[in-house]
Amino acid sequence: MTSDQARQRAERNFKREERLQDGRKAMIEYEAQAVATRKKTARLKALRLAKEAQAQTDESPAKQTKRRRVSAPVKETNNDR
Repeated sequence: MTSDQARQRAERNFKREERLQDGRKAMIEYEAQAVATRKKTARLKALRLAKEAQAQTDESPAKQTKRRRVSAPVKETNNDR
């Protein structure tokens, strides 16, 4: 094996190790982002559920409708007689 072949083999091994390290770093970042997303989603869900529960307790049991007063029919009077 010549020194040229040994150098090429060393470069290939170095590049392979470099790719493996980059892949590990990328995987760690991906997992960290996934954990952060799950935490954020859980927090937002808890806030939404709390808001909905608060809204249900704050609602009045039943809205009373305003009743229109029905006035007695107006009797026509004949004052002309």
